[in-house]
Amino acid sequence: MALKIRMSRAGTRHRPFYKIVIADSRKARDGAFVERVGSYNPMLEKGHKDRVVLDVERIKHWLSKGATPSDRVALFLHQASLGPKPVIHETPKKSAPKAKAQERIKAAAEAAAKAAEAAQA
Repeated sequence: MALKIRMSRAGTRHRPFYKIVIADSRKARDGAFVERVGSYNPMLEKGHKDRVVLDVERIKHWLSKGATPSDRVALFLHQASLGPKPVIHETPKKSAPKAKAQERIKAAAEAAAKAAEAAQA
């Protein structure tokens, strides 16, 4: 059984609240879980003490048993000094310019370089 430390959504529409749970990776996001080890309330300010609540002892226990945290939970654990900072890629590859746009950008850069070189001469 592959255990994950992940978030399970609760709350109402437009008022999210997440439980941080230990769950089997094959179960549904909001389905059955083994144990609740914390909570996350994104509606609170970033500095509020109840925004992220973690049961540190139980999380250490489950990490020692082989549970792996999701990316967002790993970031919470890093902020609580319980693990390394995860690598989260900010810009997805889908949003990068396509081939023709990259060619136009390259051509514009070359033209700007030529213009700067001509201005110096």
